Amino acid sequence: MNPVITLKEVAAGYQSTTVIEDINLVVNELDFIGLIGPNGGGKTTLIKVLLGLIKPQKGEVTILDRPVREGRKYIGYVPQLLEFDREFPIRVEDVVRMGRLGKRRLFQFYNAKDEQIVTRSLTQVGLLDLRSRSIGQLSGGERQRVYLARALASEPSILLLDEPTANVDTKVQNSIYELLKQLNEFITIILISHDLSAVSTYVKTVGCLNRRLFYHHDKLITAEMIEQTYQCPIDLIAHGLPHRVFPEHSN
Repeated sequence: MNPVITLKEVAAGYQSTTVIEDINLVVNELDFIGLIGPNGGGKTTLIKVLLGLIKPQKGEVTILDRPVREGRKYIGYVPQLLEFDREFPIRVEDVVRMGRLGKRRLFQFYNAKDEQIVTRSLTQVGLLDLRSRSIGQLSGGERQRVYLARALASEPSILLLDEPTANVDTKVQNSIYELLKQLNEFITIILISHDLSAVSTYVKTVGCLNRRLFYHHDKLITAEMIEQTYQCPIDLIAHGLPHRVFPEHSN
């Protein structure tokens, strides 16, 4: 297996506050890792470390055997679906074309190769027929696919997704996860999510993050992992039925 991301004893946070610590993780080529954890547990901080937006307070991070400032260009990032001004005049293809900005010098014009990659990326996410549509006219699920196409247009080796199915319905969620499963045939994927049941269905391995990372290169989510991460009893809901992970504590 070829490691594409390595974190060794990483701690990171903001000013004097440490949000994540003792993070050790090896992401291998064509892994599909789902990371779950509570709000405030450090998932966003980990994303910022991998994107080079904050420097670790301690430890070492490499991407494709390069320091983050060099390796981050191989990561395609898909943020959470956020609301925006729907009257803003920008077309779907223009948003996707932004994924090519890192491949050119400042003020250099887009060329035929760029346009071919934009077309390919839109085709991959099933939105080629909407390329000239204003993005404000799209549904939430369609907009999330546009952001995924933008990430693909950068020709990444790694996709990093932050809650890609938040605020969309179950049918759209499933279609996005199925698309990610197809993309994983040639791209390594790290998926941040609160949707534990969906994550356990589609990803290859699962990790739990709450300040520290609990990850064993396995898809199984154990009671111990849940207890260490959430530090309280958890009901897992799968196919509409509750599954007790470990006993309730007494009052």
